[in-house]
Amino acid sequence: MKYSEIFHTIQGEGTLIGVPSVFFRTSYCNLRCAWCDTPYTSWEPENRDISVADSLQSITEFGCKHVVITGREPFIQAKELTDLCRELDELGHHITIETNATVFAKVDAHLISMSPKLRNSNPSTDNRFFKMHERERICPDVIHKFLDAYPCQVKFVVDSPDDLAEIRLLQKNIPIPIESILLMPQGKTPQVLHQKQEWLVDICKENGYRYSPRVHVDIWGEKRGV
Repeated sequence: MKYSEIFHTIQGEGTLIGVPSVFFRTSYCNLRCAWCDTPYTSWEPENRDISVADSLQSITEFGCKHVVITGREPFIQAKELTDLCRELDELGHHITIETNATVFAKVDAHLISMSPKLRNSNPSTDNRFFKMHERERICPDVIHKFLDAYPCQVKFVVDSPDDLAEIRLLQKNIPIPIESILLMPQGKTPQVLHQKQEWLVDICKENGYRYSPRVHVDIWGEKRGV
């Protein structure tokens, strides 16, 4: 598998926030978000190889029940992901997979954490990745498949109050159960997150969405491997 890092920390986002977890971060992505917080896996992916067996050994050495397979996009390595999840499941681990919800594969997982990309993620129009990103960032059929097959949470990264109209439209048209939707602020530093969290909490209260802080950013800022 192509990967960038394996580390033991707490889950910083979503419904399992605060739970001690081992993160296995794959490398490579099929999108190019302008605000990507792990550019070393997407814009300039680290080309490190690890076997499924070595991945399993490194993950299990931490003695932690919860495993989060993330990346940029784990599902683009579907065969290796399927093999790793099967082995982890047989050992009794709880498996969360974080995905941009553009690629579907049937794997052993207990929570699919989807993060469909809003227009605020688009690179500039003169960037060579703009058309590809805009065309592929939302895949309703893939979102449907995950919602039908797994327990899911759907996290939207919100940059401004203007993003609400797009979220409402996706919720209605796909459709996405309101109880599955979480909104979290876009930002790479505690200062930026704190500037956005008050109005974003108000949006959640007014629309029945769940608010998700980004605890790892509040604690460690832009530091990787945490």
